[in-house]
Amino acid sequence: MEQFERGTTLRRVATSSASPRLKWVVVLVAVLLSGFALASGVSAKEATGPAAGLPDGYDSTTVAQLESSFPSSDVAPAIVVVDRDGEALTADDTRAVAALAQRLQGFSVVEGAPLTPVAASDGEASIIAVPLSTAVSQEKLDETVTELRAAARDGLPGDLRAQVTGGPAFQVDLASVFDGADIRLLLTTAGVVALLLLVTYRSPWLWLVPLTVVGVADRVAATLVSVGTQVFGFTVDPSTVGITSVLVFGAGTNYALLLIARYREELRRTEDRQDAMRHALGQAGPAVLASSGTVVLALLALTFAVTPSNRSLGYAGAIGIATAVVYALVVLPAAMVLFGRGLFWPFVPRVGQPDPTRTGPWSKVGGAVVRRPVPILVGSVLVLAVLASGVLGARLGLSQNEQFRTQPESVQGQKVLASAFPAGSSEPTTVVAPASRVAEVTAAVRGVEGVDDVATGAEADGRTTLSVVLAADPESAASSATIERIRSTLDGSALVGGPDAQALDERDAASHDQRVVIPVVLAIVLVVLLLLLRSAVAAVTLLATVVASYGASLGASWWAFTHLFDFPALDLQVPLLAFLFLVALGVDYNIFLTTRAREEARSTSTRGSTSTREAIATALAVTGGVITSAGILLAAVFTVLGVLPLITLTQIGIIVGFGVLLDTLLVRTVLVPAAVAVLGDRFWWPGNPRRGDHAAAPSPHEEPVPTA
Repeated sequence: MEQFERGTTLRRVATSSASPRLKWVVVLVAVLLSGFALASGVSAKEATGPAAGLPDGYDSTTVAQLESSFPSSDVAPAIVVVDRDGEALTADDTRAVAALAQRLQGFSVVEGAPLTPVAASDGEASIIAVPLSTAVSQEKLDETVTELRAAARDGLPGDLRAQVTGGPAFQVDLASVFDGADIRLLLTTAGVVALLLLVTYRSPWLWLVPLTVVGVADRVAATLVSVGTQVFGFTVDPSTVGITSVLVFGAGTNYALLLIARYREELRRTEDRQDAMRHALGQAGPAVLASSGTVVLALLALTFAVTPSNRSLGYAGAIGIATAVVYALVVLPAAMVLFGRGLFWPFVPRVGQPDPTRTGPWSKVGGAVVRRPVPILVGSVLVLAVLASGVLGARLGLSQNEQFRTQPESVQGQKVLASAFPAGSSEPTTVVAPASRVAEVTAAVRGVEGVDDVATGAEADGRTTLSVVLAADPESAASSATIERIRSTLDGSALVGGPDAQALDERDAASHDQRVVIPVVLAIVLVVLLLLLRSAVAAVTLLATVVASYGASLGASWWAFTHLFDFPALDLQVPLLAFLFLVALGVDYNIFLTTRAREEARSTSTRGSTSTREAIATALAVTGGVITSAGILLAAVFTVLGVLPLITLTQIGIIVGFGVLLDTLLVRTVLVPAAVAVLGDRFWWPGNPRRGDHAAAPSPHEEPVPTA
């Protein structure tokens, strides 16, 4: 542990990557290996099949798997809804709808079954169910639905409106959200990072080095994730790929900022740039490894989840962060040393220059905080408590119609359908019962409150499907209550599946994942802090601050979702993923701050007594600028998720982005230094870095104190 903290191993790595003879070799090898990875052409294994995204071990998942054995299991209806925007259809409209049904007959994959319009009881709408094959590629389904929509509108009189909804249409509209999304997200992320790096370094070319290194790391990570899907058997979807890319760019750039800041600091002390990089990596490396290791382990905690998308994100994100830290600690040092001091032009660090951070604005902030720590600590806690109170009454769970920021045609058509017909008509609930008990199960289901209709479906392998139309809106609280009543009535004699049952089971799975994963993540973060700082008080204090930051971010974001964005609810996955990212990434800045405070306390102990207050104030002074830059950059990168019109990704981006800013500008800047100042030397209990803990090594810039 002591060797790890001194950074001995990292200095060896730095010696190799930054030495005059090997720096070119490191860069060349990195370029060759990266090129090989990018040119490998490995394709990621994507989630396929009816139960691919459903949680393990639930009835709706079993039903989805069983349905594939029934006849016509690969057929789903696209529902053409015809209306006149709230007005009753005329006789001419009815004839036009009948003619439309004949024109759409060619889209049906069920031969010998003519399409028959069904009119609403109030006469304000009519629907045509068009069976489509789902056993086709996404591209073919996109083409079919697009042609169906064009044909449905062709030849309708006046302002008669035709909209296509139903399962296939929802699938197409959801897929269209990610058309070109990877390129759009990558370009937007890279642009934001480039702009912020340019502002941070105020150099015309320095920003190109970390941006290039992190950009290559992102593409290599994408390839490694694809390899991981083939080797470890997990699957990915576009949202997983997008979040992983954001993680690599955000975390990788953060690590680069910290290393470059420490390298620039060392260049003011050391003439030889190779020595400066060795010292910088030896001091900053352990904090980077600790923070990246925390994120990797926290992401791997998602493997305990029962929701496949959570597990996939855990694997993919861990691969991405591991790739980012390798490039940040191996490739970036060699690249930085390769170009010399001139890379920092016009603000070139020279030996003997005073370190501006120790007398800059953050030193004044640190001094103000440690002079009056108690009122500042109380005020900070009150601010976090007020923000966290916003989460009271938050609604959890988005229905299918609520997934999009802008409503596609399938959502608009579903609303018309729900207003004129039983709401569950487009996607009925499926009950799979033993063939010998069909009559009994049918009667039981028909008598359940909230059930509008029950029809017998196909039979296979001694099982029969029942199509159950619910009266409530799809994936609403009322439909969930009806599903629960059906299951209670059947008492295990039959399985209940379909979209509404899946929504209910996904809600239960999300609750399970939160109960299991959150304690694991907290335990991981606590153990890492204990090992790194060797202080129980410090570990618990820092963990409490990031949890408080998460609560405040969630509360403030829910207020914004309600009053500014008009979002109806939080998506099921958002609380867990936001917690994971904020706690794992948020603790990074606390690690950077407190490890530097520990270093300051230890290195100054040879020159006289230095209090913990002075150490934390100095640590804030020298890390304040770079951590603030890193926090702003990370927040901006996560906010980029909002370029995609899915509410789920927008919510994750806003919560994490706001949380990182809150953690950077309030928690790490004010709350933690104030707490450390109040606790004093007790913050390091049971150790004490000013006494050297266990034969602590001196700073590389100090002479060891002679002993008698």
